[in-house]
Amino acid sequence: MSRAARNTTKIDILVESDLWREPAKVKSILRRAVREAAAVLSTRREEIAIVLTDDSAIRLLNRQWRGIDKATNVLSFPTKDAWGKSPHIGDIVLAYETVARQARDEEKPFTHHLAHLAVHGFLHLLGYDHQRTKDAETMEQIEREILRRLAIANPYRPRDQAARTTAKARARTR
Repeated sequence: MSRAARNTTKIDILVESDLWREPAKVKSILRRAVREAAAVLSTRREEIAIVLTDDSAIRLLNRQWRGIDKATNVLSFPTKDAWGKSPHIGDIVLAYETVARQARDEEKPFTHHLAHLAVHGFLHLLGYDHQRTKDAETMEQIEREILRRLAIANPYRPRDQAARTTAKARARTR
């Protein structure tokens, strides 16, 4: 049994937009990505919620909480539990249109981009940040390791190299 399978992270997923087709498949991808991240980081038992929404809803959240009046791909809302009593560490919100557009523009499989954003959001819930160069490098290295374990190409590579790596990964799974 893999470390990801043994991890006890509880993940609630709420689908708030009909744009998210195949919700069972999407939920499986998200759970696998977050559980692998939790296993790699050897986190304690935690609970998170993932909300699958659209650009208009995430734009409102982005404006309200960050003062940025535009849609984004993912937002993370860590729980502010000063005493550490609750296992709920926060919420991750994903916007379908932006995720799909970015995957298409970057020539990545939608499911790979979705998994990457779930891992990215989870790292934010754990306190990782990318405001300073050193912190960004640390966060990106952790993301690359987790995604490698999920057979997903390095999202920070140039497109042509990432496409070759993705093709090789697909060939290995056939």
